[in-house]
Amino acid sequence: MTFLEQAGKMKRDSRHGWIYISSMFAFHFHNNSIQQFHNSLHSQQMPSNAIVQYSSSSSHVINTYDVFVSFRGEDTRNNFTGFLFQALRRKGIHAFKDDQDLKKGESIAPELLQAIQASRLFIIVFSNNYASSIWCLRELAEIRNCAQTSARRIIPIFYDVDPSVVRKQSGCYDVSFAEHEYRFRENKVKMEEAKRWREALTEVANLSGWDIRNKPQYAQIEEIVQNITNILGPKISSLPKDELVGIESRVQELKDLLCCGSLNDVRVVGISGMGGIGKTSLAWTLYERICHQYDFHCFIDDVSKIYRDSSSLGLQKQLISQSLNEKNLEICNGFEGTCLVWSRLHNARALIVLDNVDQVEQLRMFTGNRDTLLRECLGEGSKIIIISRDEHILRTHGVDDVYQVQPLSWENAVQLFCRNALKVNYILSDYEKLARDVLSHAQGHPLAIEVIGSSLFGRSVSQWKSALARLKENKSKSIMDVLRISFDELDEGDKETFLDIACFYNGYEEIYVKEILSFRGFHPEYGMQVLVDKSLITNNYGRIYMHSLLMDLGRSIVREKSPKEPRKWSRLWDYQDFHNVMSHNQEIDNLEAIVVKNEEWMFGKTTMKADGLSNIRQLKLLKLENVNFSGSLNHLSNELGYLTWNKYPFKCLPPSFRPEKLVELKLRWSSIQRLWEGTKLLHNLKRLDLSYSKDLIEMPDVGEALNLERVDLEGCIKLQKINPSIGLLRRLAILNLKNCKELVSLPRSIFGLNCLEYLSISGCSKLYNNQLFDEPRNTEYLKKLYLIEAPINLRSTPSFIKEMLSWPSDLLYLRSQRDPVSCLLPSSPSHPCLRELDLSFCNLVQIPDAIGKLHCLEKLNLKGNNFTTLPNLKDLFKLYYLNLQHCKRLKYLPDLPSRTHLPSKVYMLPFPYSPSILGRLVEDDEDKAGLIIFNCPELVDRERCSSMSISWMIQIVQANHQYGSLTSTTIGPDVESIIPGSEIPQWFNNQFRSRLNLIEIKSSSVENDNDWIGVVCCVIFGRGNEMEMRYPRPYYPRPDNPIKKPPLDLRRDPTMELSDHMWLFYFSRKQFIEQRDWLGLRFSIPEMKKFRYAVYVKKYGYRWVYEQDLIL
Repeated sequence: MTFLEQAGKMKRDSRHGWIYISSMFAFHFHNNSIQQFHNSLHSQQMPSNAIVQYSSSSSHVINTYDVFVSFRGEDTRNNFTGFLFQALRRKGIHAFKDDQDLKKGESIAPELLQAIQASRLFIIVFSNNYASSIWCLRELAEIRNCAQTSARRIIPIFYDVDPSVVRKQSGCYDVSFAEHEYRFRENKVKMEEAKRWREALTEVANLSGWDIRNKPQYAQIEEIVQNITNILGPKISSLPKDELVGIESRVQELKDLLCCGSLNDVRVVGISGMGGIGKTSLAWTLYERICHQYDFHCFIDDVSKIYRDSSSLGLQKQLISQSLNEKNLEICNGFEGTCLVWSRLHNARALIVLDNVDQVEQLRMFTGNRDTLLRECLGEGSKIIIISRDEHILRTHGVDDVYQVQPLSWENAVQLFCRNALKVNYILSDYEKLARDVLSHAQGHPLAIEVIGSSLFGRSVSQWKSALARLKENKSKSIMDVLRISFDELDEGDKETFLDIACFYNGYEEIYVKEILSFRGFHPEYGMQVLVDKSLITNNYGRIYMHSLLMDLGRSIVREKSPKEPRKWSRLWDYQDFHNVMSHNQEIDNLEAIVVKNEEWMFGKTTMKADGLSNIRQLKLLKLENVNFSGSLNHLSNELGYLTWNKYPFKCLPPSFRPEKLVELKLRWSSIQRLWEGTKLLHNLKRLDLSYSKDLIEMPDVGEALNLERVDLEGCIKLQKINPSIGLLRRLAILNLKNCKELVSLPRSIFGLNCLEYLSISGCSKLYNNQLFDEPRNTEYLKKLYLIEAPINLRSTPSFIKEMLSWPSDLLYLRSQRDPVSCLLPSSPSHPCLRELDLSFCNLVQIPDAIGKLHCLEKLNLKGNNFTTLPNLKDLFKLYYLNLQHCKRLKYLPDLPSRTHLPSKVYMLPFPYSPSILGRLVEDDEDKAGLIIFNCPELVDRERCSSMSISWMIQIVQANHQYGSLTSTTIGPDVESIIPGSEIPQWFNNQFRSRLNLIEIKSSSVENDNDWIGVVCCVIFGRGNEMEMRYPRPYYPRPDNPIKKPPLDLRRDPTMELSDHMWLFYFSRKQFIEQRDWLGLRFSIPEMKKFRYAVYVKKYGYRWVYEQDLIL
């Protein structure tokens, strides 16, 4: 393939980017005229089955249009022809479009006649009703005349009609002509005209063109437009800016990385991102705008394909032939070519763009050593842009910087979708929910938005629903083909890693995903980084995310070999497919992983036989949630490493099951009474979760599970004792016994476990008075102890608590039972390393001053107690959470820390969580930051409380912004406070009255400001007279944003004072952008029917926060 043929080829789908594909030639140089390019292009032989020249004669015509398209509007305007016009426009091809309905009257309108005469190329779209239109036939006759008197060409396209029908005027065309000729039977002139129409139809139908019946329109249009581009040849044109949605800010960012304003800096910048995200469009847009500023400029398209077809010599010839203006240059080898590149570029100020590089060798053989190229060859101010899906290639080559092309913002995605699907700049109300579903799934991917949007144009609401339902089952091939390129480049092990993440692990913690993939034998430490480099996954704050379209790709790859037989797949994730496999009850060898979740409301409505699991011999991963089984379970695969089965229906695991390979065993809400008889080899077991198994009467012997790190038995209400083998678990870090109400004793050895960091015995009422606690214990490593809601008949305090805090024996005691329930704390705690202290609802009447000396304290929960004052807390510089709600006797609030230092890394429990269980072990306030003062009716000086709370909240936001230490994986605002107050401070410069408890933060242009970091909101709410409790919490209209409750605990104390409260919360920039829709971020007040009050919003305000706002 010559360089002209290669340069003239249209860009492949994978480089659509936004919705524009350039029609300009791949190379432009100052020393070549447009006419030279035109002559060169037309000297190339064109495909015989594409577009043919009608006549070799020529005449001079002033062309004002590139293309004139003749079509029957009612047949194709809202489908094929509409899409064709879009594709032509994206290519910068100026096509005449009859937007004014000029086909009126008996003769061709002057505007139509002029457009035909002034066009360089003609496209005739033949459809069933084309011949029934007199205006279409007259257009055709005029086009035929123009083609006969000039060197212009006609492209016939047979949309839904057989070419022979057009050629012979048979079938529906015969019917149309019969009607015309009957109408003209007494008019000889018109009868002659009808005869010319027949001749024109016959001649044009004999031309080679496209028969697109029963073929994918998208692919056919791309092929047609490419041939049109080749016929028209290169031309100087500006990009259609109105089509390049969201491009301007990206172009500027790329210019900044290239230092385009500098005349001296030589820069090499890479552009990376997932397929179809807009890499080529971005580079081409910038290239066209600045190429005239350089002595030499070149845009080489699809380096990968050229390299495969003709090795590095092809790449070097393309570059050198342009610099030398020689078409027949011979290069013997790559080294000679590299030297020629260096010599010809010597001291030249060059702009070079290399598109679609997929191997670092392509760059080395093309330009040689990067440092030598920059130091000895390129002149000052030269720029090189390298486009690759693999960031590792760019880094290996040594680029100065990499620009990662991100998905479109929500506003730009909406704008692009509207242009393609609705042809207006807004979403019609009837289509709003459906449009939101499309955009949520596309996640800002421009190619997907364009393809799906275009397919929906002109359809009714019911047709949209049908199309989207079908799209869920059968993904768009044009989109999947683009994305699959990156997958096909992966090694086999990395492909398996990709498929596992696509099917199961989107949103999971990195450490957890790596652990499972390591067990599966996929070497994730290397493989996951490969996926990151290729933009197939992202790692945000320690969590792994995959674009929904890539998840679709992965799942379609798993299904592709046997789409109708899920029992032959390697992975199962869909409930219906799993049900299908279980119903056949056949032996299965290929299936290795099952992660299935049934919708909660469907649990119990469908049942499957459990013995089907006995036939899956190679199963390594089994996670089931809300799946209802019947029958018996005779066997489980001995290859299982991860077994999660919520609501496990049987009393024990199958006797034949050998759990030697188990790493994680979770049977929450199960019917199990005991796991197994005797001792099992459990050398690999790290996590055991039997929580809420209400029939569990015996904890298994775990003496062989020496790697066990976590045991969760919360809510096992029949469990009376803990197996003493737990004292052998030297790696045990977490032991959760919350609400084990019948538990009467603990093994003495538990408190000798040096790794034990978390122990919850909250709600273990029979345990508090047990004498086993009386002996001293080693608790120096314990970081979290939950002892909540101590029983009112508690007369003594477990000695291990006394020892941990070094408090005297009267740590807690009760007054006379006739007096109000109250407790006292001693005055001299000495546990300075304590990070969290939770004494909620412990009936404390006094907090000792020494608590202010716990300098490592980060979170202090004192809600539901009876003290009136607090000690000085100003020295607790690490404190970022204080909860005082339901402290009904509290009168005075002490000074808060004047400066807040958040930890460099938020304390994480030493075991991985999946998203579904994240935070379940810990208390409700686990990932909060802020001040909670709610239902404290005796509190005085509330104005000071308000100003101090806002000031402290800003300090926390400042620390969060500076150190990035609060996790960004939670759904709502991390920083939020509730304090008494009835007026919004003036600092909130956007204030509104609430209507129907609705709060709306409207999108604003400030979101484009780089200094903007987030938004702080203030809501004033009060108690109403209704018999229902309503409380404020965010409501997100987009389906992928779940609800997050505000920090109110109304379970233990549902009372509420009459005065108003102020709810403050903060969204970081990232959180706000991710959770809004095209209108902004809206909040509502959902119902909570368990309580006897109602809360209504009176007013609200918000402030866009900039970095300068954090300077106090």
